[in-house]
Amino acid sequence: MRFLDVKTDFAFKKVFGSEESKDILISFLNAVDLFDGKKQITSLTIVDPYNIPMLKGMKDTFVDVKAELDDGSHVIIEMQVLNTEGFEKRVLYNAAKKYAAQLQKGDAYSLLNPVIALTITDFVLFDDMSGMISRFKLLEKKELIEYTDDIELIFIELPKFTKAEDELDGILDKWIYFIKNAGRLDYVPKNMDAELEHAFRIANEANFTEEELELQHRKKDFVYMQKSSIDLAKRQGLEQGLEQGIEQGLEQVVMKSSQAGMNVELIVQITGLSAEKIKEIILHNKRIKKSI
Repeated sequence: MRFLDVKTDFAFKKVFGSEESKDILISFLNAVDLFDGKKQITSLTIVDPYNIPMLKGMKDTFVDVKAELDDGSHVIIEMQVLNTEGFEKRVLYNAAKKYAAQLQKGDAYSLLNPVIALTITDFVLFDDMSGMISRFKLLEKKELIEYTDDIELIFIELPKFTKAEDELDGILDKWIYFIKNAGRLDYVPKNMDAELEHAFRIANEANFTEEELELQHRKKDFVYMQKSSIDLAKRQGLEQGLEQGIEQGLEQVVMKSSQAGMNVELIVQITGLSAEKIKEIILHNKRIKKSI
């Protein structure tokens, strides 16, 4: 038995964003405790459910699931595998955009419902915070009085979760363990709740078509290549000087990404370089190859 890595592309969306996933998503969101113990989610509607044609290719380094809860609140659940430039701003922008999009011209502001952006990262985002889960709201700076809870940002940093299978304590631990480790397992761990067993069944490779498996493996290779290139840049930075090493590493990312068929727009998101600089690097390397 083998399971797909649910941190990437359609595996994440199929597990958490399919029509058959409502019990899974309700269990996971209740485990995260979106409402600080004030209430439990009993039902939800998945917006823009899983659809493989929409997830083809390697356009993005993230995938999201959108849901409307039984109380009218909106939740954006996002899995982010690479720390790209502007990532934090994009999370806030998407939450604010979802909040504003609820109203049509002339609608009363009282009709607005809360928006919660729940983002799972496969990298450490807040080095100065030891906790795995962090929550952000609008607060008054000195008195820390809450202005509104209509927009909330919640982050789960997977690298900060280090528990082994025999150390899992409670439903939240089990869900984080599943998200982080499913792709490395060949069995369903013991003492899993019904919703987690359901999630494992959906993630089982036996339930995917050859086309889906090929796309998933391509995306996993793509992510591995990007992470390896970034790690190479960091190592070169330490050995040869930070600025020179990062520059060389980024050039390799540009060339490998271009050779993989990615467009300039996506390479901009991955590297943070300008489109002009990326085109310059690609052209320069082509000239070098011709001269050899």
